Amino acid sequence: MPSTAKDFNNINLLSEENVKKYILPQYNLTNADIKQIKFKDTDKQRAVYKVQYYDESYCLKKVYYSIKDLLFVYSAIEWLHRNNINVPRILPTNTNSRFVNYNNMLFILTPWINGIKCDYDNIDHVLVCSSNLASMHKVSINFKPICGSSTKEDYKPLSTSIYKHYESLLKYSNLAYKYNDAFSRLYLEHFNSSSKLAKFSANIAYDINLDNLTKSLCHLDYVNKNIIFDTNNEIWVIDFDKCRNDYCAHDISYSLRRLLKRDSTKWDFKLAISFLELYDTILPLTFDDYKYILVYLSFPQRYWKISRDYYSNINKCNKKAFLNLLHNATNKNDYQLDFVDKFQTYIGNKFKITLK
Repeated sequence: MPSTAKDFNNINLLSEENVKKYILPQYNLTNADIKQIKFKDTDKQRAVYKVQYYDESYCLKKVYYSIKDLLFVYSAIEWLHRNNINVPRILPTNTNSRFVNYNNMLFILTPWINGIKCDYDNIDHVLVCSSNLASMHKVSINFKPICGSSTKEDYKPLSTSIYKHYESLLKYSNLAYKYNDAFSRLYLEHFNSSSKLAKFSANIAYDINLDNLTKSLCHLDYVNKNIIFDTNNEIWVIDFDKCRNDYCAHDISYSLRRLLKRDSTKWDFKLAISFLELYDTILPLTFDDYKYILVYLSFPQRYWKISRDYYSNINKCNKKAFLNLLHNATNKNDYQLDFVDKFQTYIGNKFKITLK
């Protein structure tokens, strides 16, 4: 069957009617109401449904990964639950399986967490997120998945990818001179500040001692859409699709970058230090953990990514849309440079070592 026909067939199979008919009975939810609330038709096709059964609400999710990876995710959720971290557990089917296999598509069911997503403009929310992430890492340092699951881990050095991206920026500058269009002129206008950030990031990255980085189970998408404060103001973490064993600093950095790149919290040094100092009281970070975070937050990620996508598709992309994206990505460069300078000084003072 051609891939387009197969994809169309999958979309039909994922209709609310089919899911209600073939999947919900396996959870004894035959008469439940169901509503699809998310659908992403990419290589990693996924769908999310809200299921209402009398007074109980559930989240039914089509996942995009293998059974072995699903067992890893299940192991991670159970481990955190048993260590008093609020996570929605994967519920059993009526045959005590943790998933439903329907036409080679895997589905899981969890309780629906009623509440609001984390508000990054609420300092109390941000600090609770920090302490909760530290607690998740602390209880998961010795995490081991159950038998039969995949071994999801990644301890690659950050320096390799950072330097590769830095070299890409130099290549894109040559292309910018070649094309000399509106996007390219804006790219070159911000090249000095962006390349300065990238070069600094690459230099520090090569000096990280990987053996001195803290390791744990990491969520790796610990951002506000996946952090829920329930009706009792208790924090819950959802969506463990990307979780794996990794460096804690990676999890922290990804979370902080999402917080700091926003307009209302743009590269707020005091906010970032409050986040890290609270984390430190629960799980102390090493000098190299801090260097990793500095490297990650220093690199001009959006500038690099938007430029990569633009020059890879220059003849068929929406140039005006890319120009707007680049403008939004570069209008905070001065704030990021100031943040990096302050953060570098902070780390040097904290560990009484000069960072070069």
